[in-house]
Amino acid sequence: MNIQQMVKQAQALQMKMSKVQEELKTREETGSSGGGKVKITMNGAQEVTAVAIDPAVVNPDEADLLEDLVLTAFKDARTKVTKLIEEEMGKVTGGAGLPPGLF
Repeated sequence: MNIQQMVKQAQALQMKMSKVQEELKTREETGSSGGGKVKITMNGAQEVTAVAIDPAVVNPDEADLLEDLVLTAFKDARTKVTKLIEEEMGKVTGGAGLPPGLF
């Protein structure tokens, strides 16, 4: 394979990856904790788009518990979005073995 072909393939791959990244911005995953009492929704650009907290877990005397629930829900959402991104980018790269976390 000559260098010109490699450059064309790299450009085509870059275009496909850009398209997937744009599509991922419209996809969402929801992480939850506390049996679903705290939910955080995040899009494929890893932006938080919604936070839902059941009033039953809002107790001023237990603010630290609510903080833990929010953090856990955030981590759950981020894990799901990261998996989604890796799966979608893996389809584009054909499992080219790109480094984890690249996207």
